[in-house]
Amino acid sequence: MKRITIYDVAKEADVSLATVSRVINGSEVVREDTRMKVQEAIEKLGYKPNAIAQGLALQKTTTIAMIIPEASFFYTGQLINGLIDVAKIYKYNMILHTTTEGISEMNDIIETIIKSHVDGVVIFNDKLNKEELNTLTRYQIPIVVIGNRMSDDVIGSVYVDYAKLIYEYACDYIKRGITDIALVEDRKNVAMVKQLRDGLEQAFSENGLSFDNYIAIPKEYRSSYLYLQKYMQQHRHALMITYRDSQAMAVLNTAKEAGISVPDEMEIACVLDSKYLSMARPQITGFKIPDYDLGAVAMRLLTKMLHEEDDVLDKEIELSYIYTPRKSTK
Repeated sequence: MKRITIYDVAKEADVSLATVSRVINGSEVVREDTRMKVQEAIEKLGYKPNAIAQGLALQKTTTIAMIIPEASFFYTGQLINGLIDVAKIYKYNMILHTTTEGISEMNDIIETIIKSHVDGVVIFNDKLNKEELNTLTRYQIPIVVIGNRMSDDVIGSVYVDYAKLIYEYACDYIKRGITDIALVEDRKNVAMVKQLRDGLEQAFSENGLSFDNYIAIPKEYRSSYLYLQKYMQQHRHALMITYRDSQAMAVLNTAKEAGISVPDEMEIACVLDSKYLSMARPQITGFKIPDYDLGAVAMRLLTKMLHEEDDVLDKEIELSYIYTPRKSTK
């Protein structure tokens, strides 16, 4: 016979794990109607509170799980620092789980996290969608997603609106009569590039134009650079946009190899700014994304959801960016 757990009670009562724990320990901050609903679920399921459940109610686990794709480590250092710094302020420990494309399935990791009785979860995964969160939401564990805009009773998110970023940027060029704008595919950041493409298509559509310069990298090419070497021999655009610095460098180098002068004959902009863009010659224009703030705000939102869940009104927090023009644009 299956052992009834505190998670089953939370699911049956349709409340958070923390709420069930408060009821078990007689906390006075729970509304009477909610208390009755939890008690009815406990009686219906025949749940017997154990030491783990009581420890959760007293918040003795004080552990937050963090899920980050292994491929994103290079770009998430400051984000992790922001998470950890705020976690320390509120006396939480962090457990890092990594996902490797093709090896670790997100649902398997989520199940492992649930069994470890963490207080909450922070997820950074640009491929994550709402459907994949169903496994977590049925356990009513508070979750904050970094990078994707979504919210629910137990889900919050902190993000930068890349579609709006590139929409505004493209509109400025279009107003100046520059419409030969291209976007390079990034196979490692599919969801982010989709946002960029959506923003470009919106900007062109609203100006009575069609965005047709999406540069897809054929699967037989192992890197953008190898394909762009061939592409630049036959094409050139007024402005080329990439998501990552390595692709921006590939565009810059292959343009030089093809005899294209940057920025006189072609401009280059990279969405995800990094120190390497300022090391290139010419230096490459970018957008400063607040990595540290994404982590810090995500952890603060999670602490609010853990302790003041009924009072958290804004669970979708958008952070802004800073445009950093350099020598690769005019």
